[in-house]
Amino acid sequence: MSEEHRPPTATQYSISLRVTLDNIPGVLGKLTTAIGDAGGNIYAVDGFIAKGPQLERKIVVNCSSVEHQAEVTAAVEAVDGVTLTGCWDRTFRMHEGGKIEVLSLFPVGDRDDLSMAYTPGVARVCTAIAEDELLADEYTIRRNTVAIVTDGTAVLGLGDIGPKAAMPVMEGKALLFKEFGNVDAFPICLDVETPEELIETVVRLAPTFGGINLEDIAAPGAFEIERILKDKLDIPVFHDDQHGTAVVVLAGLVNALKIVGKTMAEVTVVISGVGAAGVAIGKILLGAGVGDVIGVDRTGAVYDGRENLNSSKQWFAEHTNKKKLQGTLTEVTAGVDVFVGVSAPGVLSVEAVQSMAPDPIVFAMANPDPEILPEEVEGIVRVMATGRSDYPNQINNVLAFPGIFRGALDVRACDITENMKLAAATAIAESVSDDELSETNIIPSVFDKEVSVRVAKAVAKAALADGICRS
Repeated sequence: MSEEHRPPTATQYSISLRVTLDNIPGVLGKLTTAIGDAGGNIYAVDGFIAKGPQLERKIVVNCSSVEHQAEVTAAVEAVDGVTLTGCWDRTFRMHEGGKIEVLSLFPVGDRDDLSMAYTPGVARVCTAIAEDELLADEYTIRRNTVAIVTDGTAVLGLGDIGPKAAMPVMEGKALLFKEFGNVDAFPICLDVETPEELIETVVRLAPTFGGINLEDIAAPGAFEIERILKDKLDIPVFHDDQHGTAVVVLAGLVNALKIVGKTMAEVTVVISGVGAAGVAIGKILLGAGVGDVIGVDRTGAVYDGRENLNSSKQWFAEHTNKKKLQGTLTEVTAGVDVFVGVSAPGVLSVEAVQSMAPDPIVFAMANPDPEILPEEVEGIVRVMATGRSDYPNQINNVLAFPGIFRGALDVRACDITENMKLAAATAIAESVSDDELSETNIIPSVFDKEVSVRVAKAVAKAALADGICRS
């Protein structure tokens, strides 16, 4: 692939190269030049002292695709005086054997330890819980454990890839739960055919867990699954694709409106994509007092009276689009203040953005390629956000879900209410101080672990105020 058509290099496509170099002047220079000429970006080289006739080195190179990895490897193999002795994809290496493990909290070093951790002492704890099931929240892993449940029907942008292929994503989610919320989470990837089978399975598994995080389940089944599980279970049930995204979008919008000097009540928001995330974003924005929301799907604007709407879109139609606007995304975007995209790459044109109200706000969150690239509307958009980490203002669910579950578990909440979601969004927004706030800084960094602490405290306070905590 020519350099002008090659995507930018990225760590997700990085490779580690183990090479042996002849200790002759110029060999290392030829190697690094060859990598650069092939479009590779050297990320790291281990330190060395040149002694002896040969050197062994490890070099990490960022590439832009699997095909590009092969091009870089071939370029290295062609360098005189260099022998390639090993090459591996760093992303696949990270996933070898999985990304999480179970660790014991107490050593079992002698008979006394064993008698308390297991039989006969454990029977006393079992009996206590049998007499008062609420004690399971205190004396088992249920106190701090969340099930990450999927059927693998809507994984990232990959679609219906099945439960086994979904496992790496769910493991990654568990990693983030622990890293940012100190919540022990475990992937539960279910081989089921219907929403009813998933619901039944989760209900039977629920005694083990203190919360359920639904993940990557296709709409419209995801809506019904969440609704029924919330009714059946006395623990928090949270579909992160819907509500985590919605919480962070609201947080970003709160700060973006400060930049442009507008209020929630006076703005109209167009949402491209009326699936799980789009509907949840619409609900939370309405709850926050947004003036109007207009949803657009593949058919066009969603309005009350449009034929062939599923149940979730019918609810959306009845509560949004006050003027019952019809037409394409470009047509209904004219004159609106905010665009929120949870749909597909490239669906928003520059002309549509130019037709928006003054100081337009654009959240283009399709991943990995947004509805419109920031560079296409530079100088037109006042505040721009995406779902990507290589642009400013990343709308990332990791700002929300670890703190939301941390707060819910801390007060033994039996639900996650709209009030708790609004509290989480406020806590995220307030994590960016007035001094820090700017067009390119409306959202805190995902690596600021204080954010999840603030979110947890706000969510716990809201849960207590809502009276939904188990005693």
